[in-house]
Amino acid sequence: MQDNVLKEILTLNANTEYLRRFLNERSDKELFKRKVPVVTYDDVKPYIERVANGESCDVISAKPITGFLISSGTSGEKGKLFPLDNKYIENSMFFIQLCSVFRCKHIDGAIQGKELSFQFTKPESTTPSGLPYSSLTTTILRSDNFKNRPANDDFSMTSPDQVVLCPDNKQSMYCHLLCGLVQRDKVVSVTATFASVLVRAIIFLENNWKEMCSNIRSGQLSNLIEDIECRRSVSLILGGPNLELADLIEQECSKNSWKGIITRIWPKTKYIGCTVTGQMAHYVPTLDFYSNKLPLISPIYASSETMFGINVNPLCKPLDVSYTFMPNVSYFEFLLVNEANKVEIVDLVDVNLGCYYEPLVTNHTGLYRYKMGDILQVTGFYNNTPQFRFVQRKSVALSVHLETTTEEQILKAMTNARNVLESSNLMLFEFTCVADTSSDLGHYVFYWELKSKTNNADLELDNELLVECCSVLENSLDPVYWKYRSENGPIGALEIRVVKEGTFDSIMDIYISRGATITQYKTPICMKSDEALKVLESSVLVRVCSDNSPSLNS
Repeated sequence: MQDNVLKEILTLNANTEYLRRFLNERSDKELFKRKVPVVTYDDVKPYIERVANGESCDVISAKPITGFLISSGTSGEKGKLFPLDNKYIENSMFFIQLCSVFRCKHIDGAIQGKELSFQFTKPESTTPSGLPYSSLTTTILRSDNFKNRPANDDFSMTSPDQVVLCPDNKQSMYCHLLCGLVQRDKVVSVTATFASVLVRAIIFLENNWKEMCSNIRSGQLSNLIEDIECRRSVSLILGGPNLELADLIEQECSKNSWKGIITRIWPKTKYIGCTVTGQMAHYVPTLDFYSNKLPLISPIYASSETMFGINVNPLCKPLDVSYTFMPNVSYFEFLLVNEANKVEIVDLVDVNLGCYYEPLVTNHTGLYRYKMGDILQVTGFYNNTPQFRFVQRKSVALSVHLETTTEEQILKAMTNARNVLESSNLMLFEFTCVADTSSDLGHYVFYWELKSKTNNADLELDNELLVECCSVLENSLDPVYWKYRSENGPIGALEIRVVKEGTFDSIMDIYISRGATITQYKTPICMKSDEALKVLESSVLVRVCSDNSPSLNS
């Protein structure tokens, strides 16, 4: 099937300006692999920008380019444009439907009720040529495929489309939650694109439940909601006054702890649906706390470049999530990741169990042998189709000397440090880190935003506990780090800087102001933005450092 996909792409696009240089209008696989180079975004950016600026799309694609997708810009600090056609939207809707099939196979009643889905959009922007561009989620949610989806009396979202399409994400969040509260007895799932969105939704509820209870008690929507379409559609769902429901929600939200708040307010919820792989894995303990450990389903592996695969075993543990690649959407190759840096590229059918690869994407709209920058591991096969575990982003790393600490190592260290907090009344809401080389002795700095597990309690920080967390972080890193961190070594003591509550929301606002949406926003694990770092530094409450060098035998 993959050979047929490549043949289709090359037959269609061999005469484009980009491919013509390498293939001389031919479309055979052997020539493609021998002549067409492996590329990064910087290599293809000039061609994409030419089309965005008004040149004919046959610079890169024979089929019409209907618009562009823009990445969030949170990984590499600046959003990237990727060409889009109608086929991508069709593939996206197919993936969503296929995931629903597997959910129904594993969860009774998974689509019999309402889905409280935190989806957000922003208005589309246009390129100089007049073509629209927006995020992947905005593009899907504003597409005719979504707007004209068949009505389903048995399963639908709690929020009307007007809430999803509201350009103000904070008004949209308020309305999502209010609609979910009013229909609490019908909700069977709580979902979002990323785990971080769900955590932020709970924090938003924590800060606004009193106003929402007032709306339910009076039957009148808050004046905070100014969007006309939202007011009209949500008012219909709100209906008249409901004192009993308002009292019930107030009773739950006023309790000393918010542990299990999702199942307490939405008692029929069967699962939580969101991405919990990669950097989203560190939100799993927080979601477990708020949901009483409901199943966490991580359904789809997708990006602005292409759709990749789905999770055919939705009830597996978050650490065990693997994605079965769909061989009919794009042509996939895999660059072997090995210590010897030997260049070895294989097809989807030739990947080996246990090996690590970086996927290369060739799609219908102008990407050819494009390096994704993700590192994946082959974990198994589903009907002979390879399954992959997302390991990390290749570009995310810390280094102050000759060591390199990867995203995977950072997340593992964070998991171990979070376990130290379990015995306390603190839980980690958000984090990021930097390699601070501003002094002769460079060191790692972790910015933590902590929350109390007790409702409305002041944050009580225990310096001794935080020092222990520093030590655990260091002892969780690799021997190369330990070597350079030893006494009189070139790396200084690891530092945790606790920032005040709301700091990371302020950082998110920075990225949203640049064009990202709440739906696609991911807090950078390694912070590069000078503007964001200034916000972090201005919000520091406490600074603590590890008090011992890690043992080389750690």
